[in-house]
Amino acid sequence: MFESLSNRLGTVFDRLRGRGALSESDVAEAMREVRIALLEADVALPVVKEFVNKVKERAVGQEVIKSVTPGQMVVKIVHDTLVETLGTDGSELNLNAAPPAVVLMVGLQGSGKTTTSGKIALRLKTREKKRVLLASLDVYRPAAQQQLEILAKQADVGSLPIVMGQMPVDIAKRALDVGRKEGYDVVILDTAGRLHIDQELMDEVARVRDVAKPVETLLVVDAMTGQDAVTLAREFNEKVGITGSVLTRIDGDARGGAALSMRQVTGKPIKFLGEGEKLDALEVFHPDRIAGRILGMGDVVSLVERAAEHIDKEEAEKLAAKVTKGKFDLEDMAAQFRQIRKMGDIKGIMGMLPGIGKFKQQIENANIDNSMVARQEAIILSMTPKERRNPDLIKASRKRRIAAGAGVTVQEVNRLLKQHQQMADMMKKVGKMGKKGLMRHGIQGLLPPKGLG
Repeated sequence: MFESLSNRLGTVFDRLRGRGALSESDVAEAMREVRIALLEADVALPVVKEFVNKVKERAVGQEVIKSVTPGQMVVKIVHDTLVETLGTDGSELNLNAAPPAVVLMVGLQGSGKTTTSGKIALRLKTREKKRVLLASLDVYRPAAQQQLEILAKQADVGSLPIVMGQMPVDIAKRALDVGRKEGYDVVILDTAGRLHIDQELMDEVARVRDVAKPVETLLVVDAMTGQDAVTLAREFNEKVGITGSVLTRIDGDARGGAALSMRQVTGKPIKFLGEGEKLDALEVFHPDRIAGRILGMGDVVSLVERAAEHIDKEEAEKLAAKVTKGKFDLEDMAAQFRQIRKMGDIKGIMGMLPGIGKFKQQIENANIDNSMVARQEAIILSMTPKERRNPDLIKASRKRRIAAGAGVTVQEVNRLLKQHQQMADMMKKVGKMGKKGLMRHGIQGLLPPKGLG
């Protein structure tokens, strides 16, 4: 989501880090570029002004001038100011109420409200062991109620039976009644959206709010909305009163400005980030981790958390044992692909690695995405167990058979075999370096010398 902003800021800070001492004019020039980068990323102008002024005030002070590495100090100040702008602390749902606690979902049509309702329900069920009831109040969009019913089945949570012709306020009352009688901990009300903000929408949501008395009113916003997200957040906050927001489609081609603007404009935290359609593709919004991603410092904590949730520990330990012996066959490669795909969008995962921006072009050239991984996995599955364990057996006729079985070209089979060879060589290197060597040299120690990659 923050790719263009991250690239722009990276260039500015690389120049700052390269200087011994920093004058006030150096800082002023850097801040001009930071201002342009933020505006290009669709951050609201008042937020940009306040941000740049805060950084400038802190950066021209004594602590930077006297610092051993002034450039690094400015980056730290920008990081801390980013965290402040984004909201200092991660904010989970507040469910402190007599059950059933009500969560009201609001937003425009197409923002991802219904999918997000399903995602939050699954999260509450699996992580907090809550009994959740989903209820659709969208009586206008064709099949909207049926869509939520399907999501409830997928998440294995309760779903309010559909009564045709019943209006939103009455559905909300029935949902609360069912929630109380059947012992639900949480009732999630998915309201109807419109293509744009109108008084009718606001009045209806306000009537539902008055009846349901929600502990959380979450505004769901498409991250690709850009500047309009700020207007939307302001309107909903003033007319309905929100307790937080959820940014969806963060895996799309968004510039990220909405995230930086919404917290500042509404004073309410961003609670979650939604990525993709899968029901488990929802993460808590941690301002410090997001600031790290924006500044190219990565987000190792989130990466480790995601890995812990999705990766099979036993399989990972087996692979680790083989790698320390310098072994890595095509069976291992297929296992790696499976584990990676479980973790979600690959580009999103790579964005969490510190310093990955430096290798952005190499990654782009490699066309790395989820469909590519699925295709490579298909190639390996078209091989015999013997071929997977011993790739040297795979000559021309076998390559043709494998390509036909996977529905790919022989060139793609060759590419995969070459990639496996490179990975196997890297694993041998890891085995030789051991843990201490890897810690000392990092990713750089595993990359081929320039001109050979």
